Amino acid sequence: MADMDKAVATQLANIEKRSGKTLAELGEILRASGLAKHGELRDFLKRELGMGHGDANATVHHVLGSGGAAEAAGKEADEVLDAIYAGPKAALRPIHDKLMAAMAQFGEFEIAPKKGYLSLRRKKQFAMLGPATNTRVELGLNMKGVAASGRLLEQAPGGMCNYKVRIADAAEVDDELLAWARQAYDSAG
Repeated sequence: MADMDKAVATQLANIEKRSGKTLAELGEILRASGLAKHGELRDFLKRELGMGHGDANATVHHVLGSGGAAEAAGKEADEVLDAIYAGPKAALRPIHDKLMAAMAQFGEFEIAPKKGYLSLRRKKQFAMLGPATNTRVELGLNMKGVAASGRLLEQAPGGMCNYKVRIADAAEVDDELLAWARQAYDSAG
């Protein structure tokens, strides 16, 4: 099984544990809802089953057979990254590689591919990394008790990450950025 397949399988197993329902049961619930659009189905799971955004999103992608996890199934990590950093975004790959190499020094964590980014997790997601535009990468971070700054942008509650950092050059992968990433990693257990 490829690394990406393992990451997807782990995420789906965790959704079953947290929800107390099998993926088949969740699929039946979604089909019975009468809703068809991804966002409506995701919000339905959040509202009706109390799922977090990430779990609801992954469940809908699984049931519909869509999204980054489905697209990454059976592929090696380099293939997924090549697709994410293709075309005009190819110039951003050195930023990604430098940041991932530095974060690999923190210890073990799971990498789960999504459609245009990677989700980084320990017991829970601590970061999201991917190109936001053709000129910058964004690192989303989950941590608490950190003051936002001009560089560390606080996000609205209820989103996938508490903070976001925009990175336009590999030189911006510095001690300050890595300290934030380490704090997010440590807080994810």
